[in-house]
Amino acid sequence: TNTDWLSEVKMGRISLLLFRIRYALQSHQDQFESTYGTYSLETTGPAALNKDLETKESEDAFVRSMRHASPKVLDLQYTQYARKKLIHNLCSRSASLGFLKRATLNDIPHDQLSNLIVDDRHGIIYCYIPKVACTEWKSIMIFLSESLKVNGVPYKNHSDIPRDQIHGNSVVYLNRSHRNVMNKKIKKYKKFLFVRHPFVRLISAYRDKFEKKNDYFYNYLAVPIMKRYRKISPPASAERAHAAGIRPTFSEFIHYIVDLPDYYSLAFQEHWRQMYYLCHPCQIEYDFVGKMETMNEDAQHLLHFLKVDHIIQFPQSPSNRTEESWINDWFTKIPFEWRRKLYEIYELDFKLFGYSLPENFLENASPAQSVISYT
Repeated sequence: TNTDWLSEVKMGRISLLLFRIRYALQSHQDQFESTYGTYSLETTGPAALNKDLETKESEDAFVRSMRHASPKVLDLQYTQYARKKLIHNLCSRSASLGFLKRATLNDIPHDQLSNLIVDDRHGIIYCYIPKVACTEWKSIMIFLSESLKVNGVPYKNHSDIPRDQIHGNSVVYLNRSHRNVMNKKIKKYKKFLFVRHPFVRLISAYRDKFEKKNDYFYNYLAVPIMKRYRKISPPASAERAHAAGIRPTFSEFIHYIVDLPDYYSLAFQEHWRQMYYLCHPCQIEYDFVGKMETMNEDAQHLLHFLKVDHIIQFPQSPSNRTEESWINDWFTKIPFEWRRKLYEIYELDFKLFGYSLPENFLENASPAQSVISYT
């Protein structure tokens, strides 16, 4: 019958998606091994997920969930399935996670759960990561939760919320609740986060906090960095420094990060703190993992998944330069030793969220790169 034929076509699409998942994950595995060797990911990352997909139980569950999906939804579901499964396998099998492979959520101190924002009206939890469209998503959470009002009336559009209100007390932080209440909400509510290529996120943080006039970051970080690595006495005010074009170079910024004595310290500023440290994906099973690189598709899919797409729309963002070209341009003057150290600092972000580096990025530096210039 026509219905049977359509069912066979649908099942064929699902089988193709399973093949695509295996192929994509194996390609990621091959790329990782060719650059970094075969150590931890050989048995814990994409290869492990590939093995999982070969089990009948996993495939049957995936097929059942996809039975009535459209081709576009199939693509989106396949992406989510692969992203979440990669995280799950790394967290459950990788010995390289060290102390962050905690047994339960209760092992994480209350103050280290400060990036979780809650909307009790719709049962949603969002873990925000700075430099990953968090201002937009925070405003959406404020709008949905109606936590900010004008003359007692909630905002009718999230884009109308003043920017200076978005990063303050207008959002509802989950860790303001008692631990038992937090645990119940984490178990019951739908949870999501958005991630970004670790090094592109670093570039974005540098441009935002050092290339623009920012009194706090100038006094707190820019001045100490320039005094330490450039041996100068910078202007006393951010305004004077900005007018004169005096600021830490990107090389100095990277030098500062690789010199930090404790990568996991809370003193590691949140705009470049590791994403896994901010959102704890090994202790919190997120229902949706979005990426900055696919924001337009992911945002639309997420709002539909949260069942709020009828009251809110995420603004479409223009496509940016490719990650590889951006990274290569910005890291031209960064020597091999620092690149390798920087990768070690953000290694788990690369692994957990499926990111890679441009070809030859970690190869030995040329003689010209061995001499650092801070100009």
